[in-house]
Amino acid sequence: MKKLFTLALVCAFSINAFSQMGFGGGFGGFGGFQADNNNLKYSEKFADINYAGDDNAYHTLDIYLPEEVKDSYPVVIHIYGSAWFSNNSKGAADLNTICAALLKAGYAVVTPNHRAISDAKYPAQIHDIKAVIRFVRGEAKKYKFDTSFVGISGFSSGGHLASLAATTTGEKVYKLGTESVDLEGSLGNYTSFSSDVDAACDWSGPIDLLNMDCGEAMMMNPSPEEQLIGVPKQGNEDKYALLSPITFIDKKDPAMYVFHGKKDNVVPGCQGERMYKALQDAKVESYAVFEPEGGHGMGMYSEENLAKMTGFFDKIRASKKK
Repeated sequence: MKKLFTLALVCAFSINAFSQMGFGGGFGGFGGFQADNNNLKYSEKFADINYAGDDNAYHTLDIYLPEEVKDSYPVVIHIYGSAWFSNNSKGAADLNTICAALLKAGYAVVTPNHRAISDAKYPAQIHDIKAVIRFVRGEAKKYKFDTSFVGISGFSSGGHLASLAATTTGEKVYKLGTESVDLEGSLGNYTSFSSDVDAACDWSGPIDLLNMDCGEAMMMNPSPEEQLIGVPKQGNEDKYALLSPITFIDKKDPAMYVFHGKKDNVVPGCQGERMYKALQDAKVESYAVFEPEGGHGMGMYSEENLAKMTGFFDKIRASKKK
């Protein structure tokens, strides 16, 4: 089951190096395949906006507005993948695929950075994403956001964070056994605003961090999730459960769409399958695509799948207007 640790480590640190240098071109591994951004069409871009009120690059985001100029736009936040190793990969956040499709469908797209494993342990990363959501609502007028609909999406570790933001809707502090986690944080200038989202898409994300060996996949020792929490799994099961989006699923959650490749050799496809089953069991409106030949990013971004994503967001947005 386990492949060479050195191969996994090289992949992880290569992505971190590429992101730190600002490259958004093609590479694979934990961040998935990133093509050149030839499909990305927008009327306006706002770059390197700090959402936390500090001067840290890992607390910046980019905003893209659709080509068709309007007074306001519904919003989708999309989070890059890096196995939580990168704090500066918003320039490689599936811009040519997921983000391009969202812009074409009329959504403003927000791509945030967030703190990496080397910057802070969990729950800092979800605190950052919740701050991004609040920022979108707090700065709606300035950036032409229509916050009657705020969706979230993410790939790989970004899918984990997007799913976590969705499944912890309405949760501030969550206790499990002897452990507890602050899921909201107090980052930024808009703590009075809601961090809830209206819908979410999970692309190839890890969602049950206690059971990452449920299928064949590239493994690291220590694993990214162990590095993110800072303690081993054995004896700390409740901590890992509190890192897992699947733990928080209940019927109050927003609608979700799960995309996962059956041949994913980084985050096994059984992770997406578990997510979808848990959502269905909780009676959450949910949909799934398990791509037979899909890998970790590779083979996942077909026109059909991208259309399913935008159609899903359109459907949920329309249902809110009724």
